[in-house]
Amino acid sequence: MPRLRAIILLSLATSLFVPYAFAQYTNNARPGTINTVEGEATVNGQPLTSQSAGSAAVAQGQTVTTTNGKVEMLLTPGVFLRLGDNSAVTMVSPDMTETEVQLDRGTATVEVDYLYNGNAMLVDQGPAQATLLKNGLYEFDATAGEMRVFDGEAAVSPSPNSKKWIRVKDHHELAITGQATKPRDFNGEEVASADPLYQWSKMRADTLGQANLALSEEYAGSSNYSPGWMWDPGMYMYTWMPWDGMFMDPFGDGFYSPWYLYGGGYIWPGYGFGGGFWPGYGYGGGYYPGGYGSRPGPVRPGPRPLPANPAPTRPGSGFGGRGMASAPVGRGYSFGGGGFHGGGGFHGGGGGGGGHR
Repeated sequence: MPRLRAIILLSLATSLFVPYAFAQYTNNARPGTINTVEGEATVNGQPLTSQSAGSAAVAQGQTVTTTNGKVEMLLTPGVFLRLGDNSAVTMVSPDMTETEVQLDRGTATVEVDYLYNGNAMLVDQGPAQATLLKNGLYEFDATAGEMRVFDGEAAVSPSPNSKKWIRVKDHHELAITGQATKPRDFNGEEVASADPLYQWSKMRADTLGQANLALSEEYAGSSNYSPGWMWDPGMYMYTWMPWDGMFMDPFGDGFYSPWYLYGGGYIWPGYGFGGGFWPGYGYGGGYYPGGYGSRPGPVRPGPRPLPANPAPTRPGSGFGGRGMASAPVGRGYSFGGGGFHGGGGFHGGGGGGGGHR
């Protein structure tokens, strides 16, 4: 198909379809909204089912509990909390500028794909409180009394009266004892391979990426969509829609804005999207087999400065998959391709056969 004709047809299809589609995809989710339920779970004793997705929410002071099941809960746009089997988490504050949850028992992961400026993302576990400072993947384990950072960075106050904050960086874990302890390294590949909640989180990340791509394709080139949480009726879940650009989750899946796709930024092996349906072409840049392209890699916001008291609620108080950061390769950019470093993982590689941060 000639390139100009394809652009005209794509633009026409978008203009005809968007008004009807937009009426279906409202943006009503708030911190605490239940996004997925598998198995047995309740909110304050009321049963949750797979049909609770998108309609049930955990209000301030309420607790979501699992037995033989798992739950995914939305926090601020771009942040997902996932609860493992035999676990419970309480919503302390669903406020958009200060979102706080408390892990009462069991395990939970928090996937942070985007942090808004001025938003405090707080996770309480036992006597400790963690402030999540960067995009990444965090796991909290109340049974083992520890928290770990697969990728990202957190500041942890070990107890309510502590004036000391402990920095926990990627590939480190911290014992939660009520006392100031030193973070220690952990083997991420070994932990991830034996961790059911990590594996489920990875699967959910892939599904959310597919939902984002489906909606972004429908809205490509249109300003008639709302960024943030967006409902996909086909997959029966919310997914995250950035306003502009493209972001990578800790497992290497992308979240694309419709404008990013429309501009040719979407990368698929051997093809460019949004004008790049043909190998080696794309009116916004495209992608060539072997790792070439003309669009920069994912936008990854830098760390938010840690204030003197980063947790305003009390005084003193990834790893795996295909990669989180882009890496230069050839004439363009590539994305991680598996593992921690080198040929992929959180810090580059993959794509066109290598790369570095």
